[in-house]
Amino acid sequence: MVDSIPSYEQLMPSVLKVLADGQQKPIRQVYDDVSTLYGFSDAQLELTIPSGKTTYVRSRVSWAKTYLVKAGLIKQPKRGVCVITDKGRQALASGQVINNEYLSRFETFNHFLSASNGQSSGESQNAGASANAVKPDVSLQDEAQTPTEMMAKAFAALNTALADELLEQIHGLSPKFFEALVVDLMLAMGYGGSQKDAGQATQYSNDGGIDGIIKEDKLGLDSIYLQAKRYHDNTVGRPDIQAFAGALDMHRARKGVFITTSNFSKEARDFVTRIEKRIVLIDGRELAALMIEHNVGVSPREIYAVKAIDSDYFFDE
Repeated sequence: MVDSIPSYEQLMPSVLKVLADGQQKPIRQVYDDVSTLYGFSDAQLELTIPSGKTTYVRSRVSWAKTYLVKAGLIKQPKRGVCVITDKGRQALASGQVINNEYLSRFETFNHFLSASNGQSSGESQNAGASANAVKPDVSLQDEAQTPTEMMAKAFAALNTALADELLEQIHGLSPKFFEALVVDLMLAMGYGGSQKDAGQATQYSNDGGIDGIIKEDKLGLDSIYLQAKRYHDNTVGRPDIQAFAGALDMHRARKGVFITTSNFSKEARDFVTRIEKRIVLIDGRELAALMIEHNVGVSPREIYAVKAIDSDYFFDE
């Protein structure tokens, strides 16, 4: 029965077709329209993945949508809503097979695959050749990889997609919320004691470039000053970091953390290595990774326990 449900790659053209009218559609409508287009039976629509948390059809349509978004053929103007782009229309009109190989011609898709595979940015130009390396619908028929390796790659792909969704959510929220989020993250990482005692955010938003102050430890022996910039595309440059360093001087502070949802320039990163103060820079990708690691704004959806033989139990005296 599972074999009768198309793979997420095979569903890509159908996702584009149901969006071809240019109307913004909720993802739940996309599921329904694709199901109607394929004529899935009730049995196919009800078939769930092993965890029982979702169906195969929804899982695969969702991943087809995610990959098309990463390639720029679809965009999401707001959470849970999809609309086709000019690239998507051109792809449909081209008559070419729309799959990972087709998507690999787009830089944003290759960057997504590189991040999922743990490659450095310098390796991204080769990502197109490995476009099939990261597949949510993991198959044990791939003899070149062990099940453990495939699970690790699938896990990386899931976290990469989740990181992008987190940043999209943050961009849609207020600067005040972002400042509070930064403090919550620091607390989750073990700094300070509680939100009330250890972290202060909004009252410092106009205090010389300081967006928050958090105790380094529960006793408050030292403090860490925070700067939070919710940028979408703007790269944080050296002048911004110099201004933050100056704000630390005003408070006679020695330690600071500058967090942005975008990126830092090379000059900004070089600057913090040459000054006496300890300033840590956290860009958007690192921010999302830390939120996932410390369960800030996310919660476990599914847990798979990978078990192995207990050698101590089977020890033969």
